[in-house]
Amino acid sequence: MTSPEGDDQRPVRVFLVDDHALFRAGVRAELAAAADRVEVVGEAGSVAEAVAGIGHWAPEVVLLDVHMPDGGGAEVLRRVKAGESAAVFLALSVSDAAEDVIAVIRAGARGYVTKTISGRELADAVVRVRGGDAVFSPRLAGFVLDAFAEGPGSTPVGDPELDLLTPRERDVLRLLARGYAYKEIAAELYISVKTVETHVSSVLRKTQLSNRYELSRWATDRRLV
Repeated sequence: MTSPEGDDQRPVRVFLVDDHALFRAGVRAELAAAADRVEVVGEAGSVAEAVAGIGHWAPEVVLLDVHMPDGGGAEVLRRVKAGESAAVFLALSVSDAAEDVIAVIRAGARGYVTKTISGRELADAVVRVRGGDAVFSPRLAGFVLDAFAEGPGSTPVGDPELDLLTPRERDVLRLLARGYAYKEIAAELYISVKTVETHVSSVLRKTQLSNRYELSRWATDRRLV
C-alpha cells in the first residue's frame, strides 16, 4: 500500500466541485491549515464549470459533490473521463446513502467521504487517494463491497442504461416505482413537484420508456425498489 505521504512531498493540487459557494469557502478555509500538504488550485459550482476547470488546472485530486442541479458528481466523472484527465476523484457529500456511494464509485471515484469529516481528516484523505489508496468514511466501504459482490440481492454492475441516471434521478425513480405520487416524492426528497417532474421526464427520455408503469417494471428488474 502506498504511504499516506507518498514519495512527493509537494502539496497535492486539489480542485473543488460543489454548487454551494459557502461550503466551498469553508473547505478552502479548512484545507488552508494543511497548506504544506494540500493546495486548492480552483473550484466550480456546476458540471460545466467543473469540466472546464479540471481541464484548465489539471489537478491531481478533485473533491466532488454528489448532488448538483445539472447532473452531479457522476456526470462530471463521465465527462472528464471522456477527456482522459489524470485526476483522481474523491466524493465529498452530505449523503451517506448506499445508492449515492455506489453510483459515484461505479462512475470512477476513488473514494467517498461525508461532509462531517474534519479538515485534517479531509487533507489526509486527499493525500491518500493521490497516493493510490481508496478512502471511505466509516461504514461506507461496506456498501461498495456489497454492490460489487456477486449473488442474490447485489446491485447489478456494468448496466449501461442504469449508469445513464444521476443519483437524484435514481432516488425519484425508486420512490416512483414504490407507488409514491409526485407530491409525496417531493416531500420525501425535499424538492419541488416541478423538480420531480423534470427528473421523471429525464428518466423517461434516457430509458426510452413511455410511462410510470414501464418505469416501475424497469426499476424492479434492476432491483432498485
